[in-house]
Amino acid sequence: MSDKLNHHLTVEPYPYQREGILQGLEWKRLFIGDEPGLGKTLQSIGIVDTANAYPCLVICPSSLKINWQREWEKFTDKKALVLDNGNRTTWSYLLQMKMYHTAIVNYESLRKYFVWDIQGGKKSFSLKDVVFCPQIKMFKSIIIDESHRVKDVSAQQTIFTKGIASGKEYIILLSGTPVVNRPEDLITQLSIMERLNEFGGKQAFLAQFAEGENLCNLSEQLYERCMIRREKAKVLTQLPDKTRIDLYVTISNREEYECAVNDLALYLKEYKGCTDWEVRKKMRMKALVQFMNLRSLAAKGKVKQAIDFVNVFLESGKKLILFCSYHEIVDELKKAFPKAVSVTGRDSPQMKQFAVDEFQQNPEVQLIICSIKAAGVGLTLTASSNVAFIEFPWTYADCCQCEDRAHRIGQKDNVTCYYLIGLHTIDNALYRLIHKKKSIANQIMAADDDIPTDELYFNELANSLFDNGNLQD
Repeated sequence: MSDKLNHHLTVEPYPYQREGILQGLEWKRLFIGDEPGLGKTLQSIGIVDTANAYPCLVICPSSLKINWQREWEKFTDKKALVLDNGNRTTWSYLLQMKMYHTAIVNYESLRKYFVWDIQGGKKSFSLKDVVFCPQIKMFKSIIIDESHRVKDVSAQQTIFTKGIASGKEYIILLSGTPVVNRPEDLITQLSIMERLNEFGGKQAFLAQFAEGENLCNLSEQLYERCMIRREKAKVLTQLPDKTRIDLYVTISNREEYECAVNDLALYLKEYKGCTDWEVRKKMRMKALVQFMNLRSLAAKGKVKQAIDFVNVFLESGKKLILFCSYHEIVDELKKAFPKAVSVTGRDSPQMKQFAVDEFQQNPEVQLIICSIKAAGVGLTLTASSNVAFIEFPWTYADCCQCEDRAHRIGQKDNVTCYYLIGLHTIDNALYRLIHKKKSIANQIMAADDDIPTDELYFNELANSLFDNGNLQD
C-alpha cells in the first residue's frame, strides 16, 4: 500500500484517515468500522473522490440524508442530490449530465427509486424476483451507511441493497457496530461487498464462527482482507475517555408498575410450564409485549425525577443531550423545557438539522431532546460533553452510538454519560443485560473485553423474574 495520498478534499485528513483512504483505494470493497466519531464519512468520501468513482450512491438512514449531502459538498467540489419526489423521474438524467455526482437515498426508499417490479407480485421474494431499473448500472461506487441495518438476509432492504451494489467497483460499508450481537451479522454484509466467498461461503462461515468459536481467527481474516477499524484511544489521544454514572431514581407510578410485574410473573409461570410448542411460541410473543409494557411504565415513572435532574443540571450553565424513546415522554419533556430543541421520528430532516445547528451554535439553547432511534447515529452534538438517558436502547452498541453523539472529533472535554435507572424496576435487568451483550462484537472487532454467553433477551429477563422473584433487583 502506497503511503502517499494525492487527494482533492477540501480538508486535510488526520494521518489515520489518510491510511483508511489509501487502504480503501487498494481494497475497493471494504468495511470502515472505526468507532463513532473518527470520521468514517470523510474516509468513504475520500476514497470515492480520489478514485473519481462517480456517480456514487449513498444509502443511509433517513435522518442522515441531509448530513451526507452537507458533508459531501463540504469536503469536495462535487454536488450531492438527495432523492425525493421532486426528482423521482429526473435523478438519473441529472447524474448523467454531471449536474450532480452523488445520489443519496434512505433505506426505506430503495424500492421507490430503483425497483421496477417484483415478479409474480410476491410479498415474500428473493433477489432473482426483483427487476431493477437499468439506471442503477451507472453507479461506479456505493456507500452503505450503518450497514448493520442490512444484516437480515430476508429483509427487503437487504435484498434491494445487495442487488443495487452488485458489480460495483467500489463498495464501502460503514458501521461502528457491524456486529450487533452475533458473528452471523456479518454474512449479508460480506455478501453485499462480494467477499463472502473468501470466507468459504455462508455455510462454511456458519460452521466456523456461528457458535462463538474461532472468533480471533475471524477477526484476523477481516483485518487482512476487508476491514478497517480504529479505536479512539489508539488514534485520537486528545479525545478523552467517557465516564458513565448510574443514577437510580424512584418512579412515580409504583402501584401501577407493581400490578404489571405481578401479572407478568403469573403469565411467565404458565409459559414455563407449557410444553405445547405452538402455544408456547404465542405465549412468548405476548410475554414480550408485557416486558415492553413494563419498560414503558418504568420510563414514564422516571419523568418527574428526570425533569428535576435536568433542571438542576442546567443550572450549571452546561449543555445537555437527553435521550428517550416514547413520544409521550418527549412531549412531557418539551412541555417542561419549552426552549429545548428536539430530534425525533416526528421531525422532518430539515427540522432535525435545524435543531442540531441551534444546539451546536446557539449558546441560548442548552437542551436537546433526542429519540434513540432518530438521533442515535450520525449526528454531531459536540457542543455538549454531557449525555443523559431517561430510557436506554436494547444493546450496548446502541448505547455507545448515542453516547458518541458528543464523544467524537471536536470534543475537547471528558464526556459524562448519566443513566437514569428506575429503582426496583426492569431497568436493572435491562441495564445488566446490555453490558453483558457487548461481548461478542468486541472480540470480533479485536477489542479487549471477554465474551460471556450470548443469551436471548427474553430468556434473560424471564430468568431474572424467576430467579429473583421479581424484576426489581
